[in-house]
Amino acid sequence: MSKKLTSRAENYSKWYNELVVEADLAENSAVRGCMVIKPYGYAIWEKMQAELDKKFKETGHQNAYFPLFVPKSLFEAEEKNAEGFAKECAVVTHYRLENDPDKPGKLRVDPNAKLEEELVVRPTSEAIIWSTFKGWVQSYRDLPLLINQWANVVRWEMRTRLFLRTAEFLWQEGHTAHTTKQEAIAEAELMNNVYATFTEDFMAIPVIQGLKTESERFAGADETYCIEALMQDGKALQAGTSHFLGQNFAKAFDVKFTSKEGKQEYVWATSWGVSTRLMGALIMTHSDDHGLVLPPKLAPNQVVIVPIYKTDEQLEAITEVVNGIMTELRSKNISVKFDNRDTYRPGAKFAQHELQGVPLRIAIGSRDLENGTVELARRDTLTKEVVALDTLTDRVEGLMTEIQDTLYKKALDYRDTHITEVETFDEFKKVLEEKGGFISAHWDGTAETEDKIKEITKATIRCLPLDGKIEKGICVLTGRESARRVLFAKAY
Repeated sequence: MSKKLTSRAENYSKWYNELVVEADLAENSAVRGCMVIKPYGYAIWEKMQAELDKKFKETGHQNAYFPLFVPKSLFEAEEKNAEGFAKECAVVTHYRLENDPDKPGKLRVDPNAKLEEELVVRPTSEAIIWSTFKGWVQSYRDLPLLINQWANVVRWEMRTRLFLRTAEFLWQEGHTAHTTKQEAIAEAELMNNVYATFTEDFMAIPVIQGLKTESERFAGADETYCIEALMQDGKALQAGTSHFLGQNFAKAFDVKFTSKEGKQEYVWATSWGVSTRLMGALIMTHSDDHGLVLPPKLAPNQVVIVPIYKTDEQLEAITEVVNGIMTELRSKNISVKFDNRDTYRPGAKFAQHELQGVPLRIAIGSRDLENGTVELARRDTLTKEVVALDTLTDRVEGLMTEIQDTLYKKALDYRDTHITEVETFDEFKKVLEEKGGFISAHWDGTAETEDKIKEITKATIRCLPLDGKIEKGICVLTGRESARRVLFAKAY
């Protein structure tokens, strides 16, 4: 039996860590800072992956795979990118171990097996991919080149938390090449829209689309688009990014094409990605003190059926009815699990499925068979109702949409009531301390002011909202002129 979770109000961070483990999503591994994603957690990631992959292919992208290792010279080719990731890189220097003559049964690095060139374990794949694109692109006929990769990356984080920040994580990274600047910018904007649509429609998480400030941009990008979400504790989480890379990588790796006019020109580039960090966003947006709450579109099991019985004969009769229910639900593309384990009592099963966020639970016993009814329990509202068997499929089908919409509206209401406009720095600090959420404030546009506000408050500029107010005002910190409001928040 799983232990009772720490309440969110008491300790949000502890609640999150306990929930990830108790709901059987992931656990820490033997490798410091790395995680094991367990089958239930991976099933959720697979549903995310499948939907995103479908959207990528609908927008003309193809999947490929590139090496995990990047020669150091290639990694260094685009200066800003190399500098931006240098401190997070794991580096391979040797290719063999040998028996340690001083410690029987132990191994050591073979000093004679030093690599001629050190290999960086990819923190991101621009370098290895753009060195490859050089051989793929010769003419305008080869463009646009629209490639996506599902992979793992390594960023040597010092402070880690399951899903949110780990030394190794899973992600997808899109990399595209185009003939014009306008086409590349349109691609970056398109993919940011794809992320926003997915996050809102499938994860039931409202997001704000925006641009990063220069200091928060992806290393090597001319512009970074992003989607920002707000968690229940009032902290922001960057849920995805899409980068317009200009011609920086094309010039670093000499990727040119012959135009229709016969001229040699550098291509224009984008890259974009989301990661298993989305799992953290999913957990922290919807879940409660009882456990995980999953939107139906991402739940591995949308419905679970628990039989209530005393004898084998009762179970046999219940099973016959349940088989019919499952056939009907599956014909409507609703995933359903029959939990007929005889090693757990119904109460323990209820607790497990509640903890794991199954959207709907059906309980059916001998009396229900006599009455032609079942008990239907919603995970999102923790409410129950008695439903006639002959209307069950329609009711469940309707609830799939209703629960998805309810979760989105609840998250949207929270987000919208936690965007606060302020005019002064005293207001800024008061809202940040007492309410949290996004703070809409004027900023003078300088990195110095951005850094100073972060130093004083720990809040960062999450984005310049694409649909935000473009109005002149006075910077909350310096009193200098400001061209527009931006969104600040403390963030994960």
